[in-house]
Amino acid sequence: MSIFNINLHETIFCLSDALNLLGSRHIDHGKRVAFITAECAKALQWDDRQIDDLFLAAILHDCGISKTVVYERLVNFNGKNAGNHCVKGAELLSACSPLAYLADCILHHHVDWEELKGVDLSDKVKLAANCIYMADTIDFLVLQYLDESPNILTHKDLVRKQIASKKDSVFVATIVDVFMAVSEPESFWLTLEKGHNSGYAKAWLGHKQVVPTPFSDLKSIALLYSRMVDAKSHYTQQHSEGVANLARFLGELFALPEHSCDKLELAGLLHDLGKLRVPDAILEKPGKLTEAEWLLMQRHSYDTYDIIKDIQGFEEIPLWAAQHHERVDGSGYPFHHKGDALALESRIIAVADVFQSLSQARPYREKIQPEELMHILNLQVQANKIDKQVVQRIDANLVACWEQVKTCLPIECIEVEF
Repeated sequence: MSIFNINLHETIFCLSDALNLLGSRHIDHGKRVAFITAECAKALQWDDRQIDDLFLAAILHDCGISKTVVYERLVNFNGKNAGNHCVKGAELLSACSPLAYLADCILHHHVDWEELKGVDLSDKVKLAANCIYMADTIDFLVLQYLDESPNILTHKDLVRKQIASKKDSVFVATIVDVFMAVSEPESFWLTLEKGHNSGYAKAWLGHKQVVPTPFSDLKSIALLYSRMVDAKSHYTQQHSEGVANLARFLGELFALPEHSCDKLELAGLLHDLGKLRVPDAILEKPGKLTEAEWLLMQRHSYDTYDIIKDIQGFEEIPLWAAQHHERVDGSGYPFHHKGDALALESRIIAVADVFQSLSQARPYREKIQPEELMHILNLQVQANKIDKQVVQRIDANLVACWEQVKTCLPIECIEVEF
């Protein structure tokens, strides 16, 4: 198992930009919620570890939301736990070993205090969950009022009044009281509005320096985000895991070093992060996309690149992930890279993406069986679209390659004969 020299806080902070893509009007919602919770926790004199954990949980609190329609219901307050996203988020975090300890907090971050105080949890978890719930509510109230008037200061007293009215019922009294104190200055609201809420974020990122991190921890975090993406549509369930498995297997067939194979697997897991921006209706559209829909779909690979390009220690991973729709003749997107500008690893990810996608049903076509799949891949080689050597490796190991994606396919897709 190889080692990556990374800052885990920075990695999670950057990857969480993917959650911004779900609602263009609500950029940095998670980070604003984190800012509000941190201000309250500091005023309550919680210890550094408790504040750090609260900040991290706040950034990740909506990780159970993948579908656009669920996010819109949440924004419009049609349900305190729209799409059951608290349960889904807790399940995702429970499966991520470095972050599993946050699962209970995320599970309960939409539970009213009257109910939560009787739940069998530590006071630390209950207070953290309720603090996130309050900060979440504050930010959405602010966004609603900003739709009416762009001056946040005209709304601060209305927001404070609404939060105060929920004291001892929806929110615990101590947290409401401290919010009322920290939110009295205009600077609190202007910081929230302008997005200059990076003061604590910078300190939080600095609490964990770049340190040797085992691949298993990094993979666990990448899986968390890949599962958010793949949950957007029934048709893409476990797509990213299938691409990652096959990309790693192909890297091993090419005798690439273990560290390169690890990076290939991470690139495969993260390659579709940008799809969180794509509306559910486009991903599940049974017919041909309009030009506008196609252009929106096309940008997902660049959005992936933009999210992960600044993570220290990821080296080539952002480019390998973003180039999964580039083609050897330069006809792909988003960079129009071609020929030698495409590393072998990028070509592997591109072919693995095609192979896994064809092996799953889509709203516009049925699943494709291995022999026909190979025929399609060979036609793309002849057209100078994908790499010949990579396709030859698949052709020579077709059964084994199918096995790499089979465990990531719905049952109806895996019953084939060779």
